Amino acid sequence: MALKSIAAALALTAGLALAAGAALAHEGHEGPPPKTPGGKAAWARHDNFKAQGAAFKAALDELKKSPPNQAVLTTNANKLKASSQALPSWFPKGSGPESGVKTDAKAEVWSDAAGFAAAANKFQIEAAKFQELATAGDVAGMKAQSRVLGGTCKGCHDKYRVPEKK
Repeated sequence: MALKSIAAALALTAGLALAAGAALAHEGHEGPPPKTPGGKAAWARHDNFKAQGAAFKAALDELKKSPPNQAVLTTNANKLKASSQALPSWFPKGSGPESGVKTDAKAEVWSDAAGFAAAANKFQIEAAKFQELATAGDVAGMKAQSRVLGGTCKGCHDKYRVPEKK
């Protein structure tokens, strides 16, 4: 009898864990999970940008401390560099508004592919510089570079992202 109780408790725990995981995976998204490749890509893009923004924020917050934790700076600068390299792949054709998933990506991402690629490349270059400064332990350089890096984000958002509602 005890084995049945343990099995039931384990099954209940597993079910609750799956439900919690599904709720977390859905956090920040509107509507049910997409089934189309374009919709799945739009959702993944949203999650990738959330993670990228969190890494940048963590680095910026750490740069305000005296002294900042070098491991935190390096870890988050590495995340930014890696995500900057992956960013162009987050926008496959069919993952815009036509996917049926709410997205903040403007149609210009695809209609001005060369301009978007140039903006993404600029971000990659500046993220790599930020990461190099972190690796070198150059906090003053990172502070200056964070403004340049943030500017590349703004430049891309201004042209290729739907403005946030305030």
